[in-house]
Amino acid sequence: MKNAVLYSCLSFLIASPADAVAAEPIFVDFDSATFSNPTRIDNRWLPLKPGSGIVLQGTTSEEGEVLTRRIDFMVTGLTKRIDGVDAVVAYIDDFADDQLVESEIAFYAQDDEGNVWYLGEYPEEYQDGEFVTAKPWIHGLEGAKAGMKMKASPKVGEVPYFQGWGPAVDWNDFAFVAETGMSDCVSSDCYEDVLMVRETSLDEQGAFQLKYYAPDIGNHRVGWEGNDATREELELVERVALDDEGLEQLNEKARALDRRGSEINQMYSETSPVN
Repeated sequence: MKNAVLYSCLSFLIASPADAVAAEPIFVDFDSATFSNPTRIDNRWLPLKPGSGIVLQGTTSEEGEVLTRRIDFMVTGLTKRIDGVDAVVAYIDDFADDQLVESEIAFYAQDDEGNVWYLGEYPEEYQDGEFVTAKPWIHGLEGAKAGMKMKASPKVGEVPYFQGWGPAVDWNDFAFVAETGMSDCVSSDCYEDVLMVRETSLDEQGAFQLKYYAPDIGNHRVGWEGNDATREELELVERVALDDEGLEQLNEKARALDRRGSEINQMYSETSPVN
């Protein structure tokens, strides 16, 4: 990784079922000059085409209680300009026991090598249908840094990499490639040449979320390892392709969330509106 630099102040113990490897997650240098067509996200394992989406469904654990969980991940037709880069806007609804617990807009861009970057997010949390809090982070503001969400050519054995860095809200997720070339099945279909990535954070030592990505589809299954308290298990139950009317309805939901973020959060109000 010629552009990678070690963030020397941090170290972490990466544990896998087979062994434990001491490694420091790295920041990959973000250079806005390397994004000549950032909204064309056609990475093999994380394609983000406007109007497309996936629905993941399964279970999670909260304080020992098992809840049903569903995540609707949709790609809007909007962009948000962050540090000179136009990022694709995704809209995500998160449900627990059929109750909406979080709505979020998240920002992705693909560099000229085909790597997909995560430039930030604006999430709103709800309880019993009422707004609770919003903890956004955006690259370039309050010390936040963009991170690598999906590499163009992921390989097993590479150093763990940060997926983003939002110190003001304690967002410090990082990941490493665990397996490639897998065969994997969920109830809806079976896939070949699957990629599996282990995700964790500096605050969750020994807890791992496993994400499985099928070529030309994206994330089709989620599992867990270690002392992950959520024990989340999800699988792809539906792929979505919106028509023009559906896409415009999705865009308006994203615009509304973006406007609300600018009204209630000082940092977020400094960002460019989605368009």
